[in-house]
Amino acid sequence: MKKMTLIAALLVPSLFGSVANAQTEVNPKLVAALSNDLRQEANLQRDVYRHPGETLSFFDIKPTDTVIELWPGGRWYAEILAPYLAAEGHYIAANFDANPPEGVTLPGYQIRLGKALQQWISDNNTALGNASVLAFDPPRLASLGDDNSADAVLTFRNLHNWAMKEQLENVFDAAYQVLKPGGVFGVVEHRAKPGMEIKSGYMVQDEMIALAEQSGFKLVASSEVNANAKDSKDYPKGVWTLPPSLRLGDQDKEKYLAIGESDRMTLKFVKK
Repeated sequence: MKKMTLIAALLVPSLFGSVANAQTEVNPKLVAALSNDLRQEANLQRDVYRHPGETLSFFDIKPTDTVIELWPGGRWYAEILAPYLAAEGHYIAANFDANPPEGVTLPGYQIRLGKALQQWISDNNTALGNASVLAFDPPRLASLGDDNSADAVLTFRNLHNWAMKEQLENVFDAAYQVLKPGGVFGVVEHRAKPGMEIKSGYMVQDEMIALAEQSGFKLVASSEVNANAKDSKDYPKGVWTLPPSLRLGDQDKEKYLAIGESDRMTLKFVKK
């Protein structure tokens, strides 16, 4: 089942991105990581929407890189990146604070997911090499590590969370500080129409580019590999109306499943 899913993801043109993006060359080690045994079947089924091989290739993530993933949450990309980097690189999960100090209150789901990721890495340390976790909760915990120490910082569908907390500038600055000169800041995010409110979960692409540039980054490429023209972006529960959240439950479920996951910007920045 995993092998067939992988073949479909790599060889069949994307339903939502352009044919050119769908045919992005994926190196053999990344191909192997896409079908590794640590990936959950439910996560494999989302490849048709998230195009992980093409996306990581677009960001030029090499198996020798030190890569920091911001807020991996339920470890969708961690299950690909950590095995891919295990032998020669280093995967670092800048995740929720699993053990907040007394007096700091965090949502229960963040502590639960933070502990689950730590346990997953511990349980699979042979397969994941030196994969590690650091707590990232700006502004309280706003460092991603030593300056100029990472080859890439990646974030998938998280910008709206920090925007709602008025922490996006801190996040972009932290990414810039930790990256080596020429390092990649890769962004995938729900793409808004101009004028949409942050509470919808969608973000305006031009505004995200401007903010990254304000932090010192240079936009070197954008991709439509994660675009979805079916996404009208006008739902009662914002982006969470669509799969995988399906916040309306069974109400119009088939309609939203037919739309698929959100329309997404895919942006590649470098540290000057």
